[in-house]
Amino acid sequence: MQKTAFITGITGQDGSYLAELLLPKKYKVVGLVSQKNDIGNQNIRHFKKKLILETGDLLDKKSLKKAILKHKPSEIYNLGGITFVPTSWEKPVLTHDVNALGPTRILEIIRDYLPKAKFYQATTSKIFGRSKAKIQTEKTPINPVDPYSISKAAAHLTVKVFREKFGIFASSGILYNHESPRRGPQFVTRKITQGAVKIKLGLAKNLALGNLNAQQDWGWAPDYVEAMWKMLQQKRADDFIICTGRLHSVKDICRIAFSHLGLDYKKYVRRDPRFYRKIEAGPNVGNPAKAKRVLGWKPKTSFKKMIKRIVENDLYQG
Repeated sequence: MQKTAFITGITGQDGSYLAELLLPKKYKVVGLVSQKNDIGNQNIRHFKKKLILETGDLLDKKSLKKAILKHKPSEIYNLGGITFVPTSWEKPVLTHDVNALGPTRILEIIRDYLPKAKFYQATTSKIFGRSKAKIQTEKTPINPVDPYSISKAAAHLTVKVFREKFGIFASSGILYNHESPRRGPQFVTRKITQGAVKIKLGLAKNLALGNLNAQQDWGWAPDYVEAMWKMLQQKRADDFIICTGRLHSVKDICRIAFSHLGLDYKKYVRRDPRFYRKIEAGPNVGNPAKAKRVLGWKPKTSFKKMIKRIVENDLYQG
């Protein structure tokens, strides 16, 4: 019997890669799209005809219920939401409504109408904030430091209590930073790769960045969506950290991106105080041991290869 997957945020980086993963596995893939905008539509343009797209909004339970009950999916992946930390400071109420109450609305629908459906929630490593643990595990205390991570922490805990209280198959993937050519240009990886390409092509003279020593645990997005799918193939729902277990700096991204284009980043990158964050999470690095042991998952793409791939995309397709 054919499985049906329902994906919120299907036009985003993760949603589009997940859809591409599921289609060859013979899933019927249903995606939720908003009437208000078509952000990321280019991410699904090349396989849009293979998808079923339904109009709805994480803010509107009625639209969610209509779309979900129409297709009665066996798997629901909540990948929609506000993902940029600075935006969460500008719109904290909206961020909480979308990121925290949005998945709660879906969980209520599952509880009341589709108790056998499996649910995946996109949690972020940002929920750990300024963690005292040098390496985080699934048991590391949550300590969010901005409206975005607060909203994600709320959703993460809601998944846990719904799982325990109602017996719903609901899992959260605590994903560390993951990148690709489909990452938004406001994120530092794409800002650097696009900036390097513009300089190479003579379209810009320099690139302004914040703290070059800032570090993150960065991975390749297509690898990470495979982990999402694996979580919902288990017999028991649980939460998993998905990461590489290695830290890299913004300076590392600059070095790899510019050198791949035959440039020395030191000649073009300048530091701008405007891009320094007053409150910064991390640097956090995760331990993916549980995902490796239970899911049989591990990252396949190296940091260096990832940055080069994004640069190549921005140079030849951007």
